[in-house]
Amino acid sequence: MPKEIEVKSVLNKTKKRDDWFLDDYTLNLYSSCSFNCLYCYIRGSKYGTNLEESLSVKTNAIEILDRQLFNRAKKGEYGIIALSSATDPYLHIEKQYQLTRNALKVIAKHKFPVHIITKSDLIERDFDLLHEINKTAIIPKDLSQRLDNGVIVSFSFSTLDNKVSQIFEKGATKPSNRLIALNKTLDEGFLTGVSLMPLLPFISDTTEHLNLFFATFSKSNVDYVLPATITLFGNGKADSKTLVLNAIKKYYPELENKYLNYFKNGSQMPQFYKKAFSKKMKALCQEYNLKNLIEKKIDDNV
Repeated sequence: MPKEIEVKSVLNKTKKRDDWFLDDYTLNLYSSCSFNCLYCYIRGSKYGTNLEESLSVKTNAIEILDRQLFNRAKKGEYGIIALSSATDPYLHIEKQYQLTRNALKVIAKHKFPVHIITKSDLIERDFDLLHEINKTAIIPKDLSQRLDNGVIVSFSFSTLDNKVSQIFEKGATKPSNRLIALNKTLDEGFLTGVSLMPLLPFISDTTEHLNLFFATFSKSNVDYVLPATITLFGNGKADSKTLVLNAIKKYYPELENKYLNYFKNGSQMPQFYKKAFSKKMKALCQEYNLKNLIEKKIDDNV
């Protein structure tokens, strides 16, 4: 069972809006994450090897959020709220606690725009509230030329292979079901795209897998694709680098030396890889006619 806690603040103002994710605020209604992605950057001794065991529910989050948004709205400090930056807003326990659904009601009440980043298909439950936010949210003035709706939805993928997903993101919704939810979200008319991160070296960054990614997302007519390389932190038993390397050793022993070589000097992929990756992603976006940034739907620009 998750631990129930009370907090003094739940809405966090970002120091600088990220140009990719356009987050002015972040909102995490839960702590830790039951999706248990091995590569997750929040991993470490604070949470342990099994993130689900350290789940916390911020039971007074809705009351606090209502007060914080009221104060921000009163000052005209409207901005995009990212759900979530440190956990998924649609964890399995969301079905019981419904903090995300209730938070969306409060967000709609105060007319703030949202960017939902998720690996879950539970978002389909909240299409009604997202439509309300989409119509009434107040877009920051400096984004008015780039956006004209109040809802952005990014589905996160590191692979389209359910078997690979079972190894590296065991608790998350299967990619096949995630893809169905992605298409349903697009059918609803929301500005919807893909957070293609992190890609797994020699597993989901191969030419074959990349072409499958881009062909699939092009067929779905997603509004954007945001690709990124993997970053692995720490050397402790609960850290992402250790857990991913252990998984590679167990399931992909032929790749172990390559991974050890890539991450021997830190958490980042080598610079030569990053340069080649960036060039490849730009080429694929052009080839499949996909945007690599969040902006108005293509139809809106005609």
